Amino acid sequence: MEVINRTKCEITGSNDLELLHTLKNFPVYMGTILQDRNKDLVADMCWSISKSSGLVELNKLIPLEILYPENHAGAVGGTWDSHHDEFAKFLNQYVPKGIIEIGGAHGILSKKYQKYSEINWTIVEPNPIPIEGVKAKFIKCFFDDTFTFEEDYDTIVHSHVFEHIYHPDTFIGHLSSFMTDGKNLLFSIPNMQVMLERKYTNCINFEHTIFLTEPYIEYLLAKYGFKIDKKEYFMDDHSIFYGVIKDSTIESIVLDKKLYEKNKKLYLDYVDYHEKLVEELNKKIRQTNSPLYLFGAHVFAQYLIAFGLGMDNIICLLDNDSNKQGRRLYGTDKQVQSPKILKEVKNPIVILKAGVYNNEIKKDILENINAQTEFWE
Repeated sequence: MEVINRTKCEITGSNDLELLHTLKNFPVYMGTILQDRNKDLVADMCWSISKSSGLVELNKLIPLEILYPENHAGAVGGTWDSHHDEFAKFLNQYVPKGIIEIGGAHGILSKKYQKYSEINWTIVEPNPIPIEGVKAKFIKCFFDDTFTFEEDYDTIVHSHVFEHIYHPDTFIGHLSSFMTDGKNLLFSIPNMQVMLERKYTNCINFEHTIFLTEPYIEYLLAKYGFKIDKKEYFMDDHSIFYGVIKDSTIESIVLDKKLYEKNKKLYLDYVDYHEKLVEELNKKIRQTNSPLYLFGAHVFAQYLIAFGLGMDNIICLLDNDSNKQGRRLYGTDKQVQSPKILKEVKNPIVILKAGVYNNEIKKDILENINAQTEFWE
């Protein structure tokens, strides 16, 4: 596999990247799989920082056809359901008449919005997997500078897409060229600043290759003529909703010169935390005879393993997504099962580092499956 070398800051174009840390032999796909383990691919996950902008970014990128062999975005659980409800409510503040949604794989957001209004909703998505009841029209393609659209629209929407874009400056530039003044751009993005501060392992990875926080988002919006109209936070550690309007009169802004020092410390603290955490977990694993499980058939588990978590005594991985159960987490030999298997297990221990979803997962297991479950967090 030939990786794509990133040699400059993706926000400013500066050629001043400094290597911060490398995680060796990290699985290139964060989903589950049925293929033989010997076919799994790994690559070094190398994080750098721009000395001028302070942007933390991955400097070796995985080709998209390898990174996304299939859609794995399960978005299972009450937290995601609440997110879609709240974002639909946010959209309704703008009373859109026609929407283009970029990357709405399942069509969930369009279905949620149906309770507010029946409008023309078109989803631009290379791998559509619409759920039942979605009325939106799908166009199977990428949104890039070749995309054209002949129908009327007044709003472009994307939810948890921006952080997956390899070249965010180019992406916002395409949006700016595509839209005329007065049209709305409404989007939801992970609150990466808080996620990294709280050491969440799903913050930056082979899919989220840029530490795309508010200063960088707002720098790009101003650069390409978007005026921020509204900004709301969904939970204190999950998502940020932006409502912006195309306005060619907006002037560019400058980045805070302290971002380099601030972000470098934040990332290195993140690495140090996980090295110490895994050392402590391995010590506890050696000392227990109780049945052990690891929750999250996703990058949550892959990160812990990459930092050195011992897997020999882990019985299996647990995940609430039925589409993952009975399959193998890519890059490991561990099968995935439903947490319901804990029902008949005496005093199980679950290693749980699922960020914002921890409380939701714990509550479900303790109240509905096995109240004797112990969690290592």
